[in-house]
Amino acid sequence: MKKSLFVLSVLLIIALVAACAPQQATNTQPPGGTEPTKAPPASEPTKVVEQEELVFATVVKSIAFNWFLRMETGVKDFGKDYGVKAFMEGPSQVDSAAQVAIIESLIAQGVDAICNVPYGVPENEPVQKKAIDSGIIVVGHEAATAKEGTLHYDVEAFDNCSYGEEMMKEMATRMGEEGKYIQFVGSLTNASHNEWMDCAKAYAEKNYPKLEFIAKYESKEDQEVAYNTMKDVLKTYPDVKGVLGAAAGDVVGAGRAIEEAKLQDQIAVVGTSIPSYAGELLKTGAVDLAMAWDPATAGYACNVVAYKVLKGEEITDGMDLGVPGYEKIKLVKGVNGVPVIYGAAWIKIDANNMDDYPF
Repeated sequence: MKKSLFVLSVLLIIALVAACAPQQATNTQPPGGTEPTKAPPASEPTKVVEQEELVFATVVKSIAFNWFLRMETGVKDFGKDYGVKAFMEGPSQVDSAAQVAIIESLIAQGVDAICNVPYGVPENEPVQKKAIDSGIIVVGHEAATAKEGTLHYDVEAFDNCSYGEEMMKEMATRMGEEGKYIQFVGSLTNASHNEWMDCAKAYAEKNYPKLEFIAKYESKEDQEVAYNTMKDVLKTYPDVKGVLGAAAGDVVGAGRAIEEAKLQDQIAVVGTSIPSYAGELLKTGAVDLAMAWDPATAGYACNVVAYKVLKGEEITDGMDLGVPGYEKIKLVKGVNGVPVIYGAAWIKIDANNMDDYPF
């Protein structure tokens, strides 16, 4: 019995030792001796090919003007909203040759689109065509008389003739609908300026027979030129009663001369300008009314049109550009063939509401 118990005890000990012994690794090699399938190595991160950034350049008459500094805010906002590189350039003083040189440089850089605000429309046409021939989208502003093939589109804040007529209505009312008046334009080749003034004059001839037109003067977009010209006009035509100005500094220069002569209560001054230029003279009455459009929205709208053309989107009459004042555009063929887009974005600024327009 004891022997049996001894044998049983030995067997139990052997079983326990076997159970506790380290186990040999199981052979996972499949029949036939082939190596087991290995897990594939971790894949390398997928390389994301970045799309080349689109570049939109806006060229203006001069970067020295508050008007165009305001436009630059719209250009930059467009760039942020559309995810493109957008910037503005222009000469330090108005000069068509300098504008042309800037556009030549942009062509060499291979930008995707240019929005140009030409000082002189004809002077800029050859380089605009060169840009188009190079595959660049070119949209103008204040260039409704451009020749076909020199712009894809021109963008205007409003119908130019209606704007000029509205200026005339405002000036004539303040003149009592009679008396002598003069006009200023920034340049005799600036399409928009001359269209405003020509339509104003035509409207006066039809509706205000007692108004007498004296002359149209060129300010060269320079307040000092307008100031000195107005001083000469006051000497030559001391009975002048009205002034219309096209460039943003025209009414400022004229208003200064009128204020110095203490004639602000006798001469009606109406024209394109903004509070940062004409604000003090609006307060004194040397400038009666500034009419304008927000250059920031104009710059934004011009670039939106360029973007749509670049993306192959058709521009149609009545479409909404998604920009205030351009929600229902009017599309017409310009006098020299370029398609012209009109918004409805003019504003009237006087001493009472000038704080509403902080630019």
